[in-house]
Amino acid sequence: MSPARLRESLDSRPAVRVTDPVSLTSDEIASQPEVWRRALADPASVAAALPPPKAKALLIGCGTSAFVAQAAAWLREQAGQGETDWAYASELPPDRGYEHVVAITRSGTTTEVLQALAGPASEARRVVVTAVATPEVRAVCDHLVDLSYADEQSVVQTRFPTALLVVWRAVLGDDLAPALRDLEQVLADPLPVTAGDYAHFVYLGRGWTVGLAHEAALKMRECAQAWSESMPALDYRHGPIAAAGPGSLVVSLGGVGDDLLDDVRATGATVLDPQLDPLARLVVCQRLAVELAGARGLDPDTPRNLSRSVILSHDTPKEPA
Repeated sequence: MSPARLRESLDSRPAVRVTDPVSLTSDEIASQPEVWRRALADPASVAAALPPPKAKALLIGCGTSAFVAQAAAWLREQAGQGETDWAYASELPPDRGYEHVVAITRSGTTTEVLQALAGPASEARRVVVTAVATPEVRAVCDHLVDLSYADEQSVVQTRFPTALLVVWRAVLGDDLAPALRDLEQVLADPLPVTAGDYAHFVYLGRGWTVGLAHEAALKMRECAQAWSESMPALDYRHGPIAAAGPGSLVVSLGGVGDDLLDDVRATGATVLDPQLDPLARLVVCQRLAVELAGARGLDPDTPRNLSRSVILSHDTPKEPA
């Protein structure tokens, strides 16, 4: 389906409003159908800024953006577009000869990203994907992808990372119509579980959804200060499953086999494995985090000890010798 036909079919649907606690974060979660449609309006303009097929590329970010980089790198390489790595902006692999570096930064001001682009990554073609085209980030990149339509007021990121992955998948040739339908459904439906019934949250993925699992766990920590962990699904048996029990909610972000989920159920834990596109599953996790924040009397828009962007006022520590 073409982007124009996709927009036409979805624009006729009624607006979706979730019933999660009122907050900027919940409003931004609910806005994702509109934002995703905007992301799909012109994927060709984004494609022109990204590494061409067969080019050796590195994707970087911090926090949520690092997990998006992880997912996007896996998707690009599996699509046969070329060798693609990801890294935290503060931990760049040394001397790998990358032709292209794609930096993801919602704010355009993250210190580690700016330092990476100005320093170790400066020999590569540098593309920045951002919601705020700041002078600082423009000064250290060769091309900028502007996702300002996905920017957020909340400290917590929700629609910016999903919009980026939507357009990334579209550029790689994925049909996003089913994902959009799933998104509309998860925002219209009540949550499948009550987050307050659990004290321990585990998120599992395979392939590109490992990055989504890490992001889902981060949302639960940021919004609700909850005990959450994430990992590649098959590694869960290698120790972490020992902590699972009746107070645990274990969520599959996609690709997790029934045999493992049966092992999890045997611990007494609750398994959530919705038959949805992985990005729609992530939105369920976003909603659960906001719901638990409300139940705990916390404001998901302004998480404890966090700010919208990490801007260091001093030199970052040097790498160990």
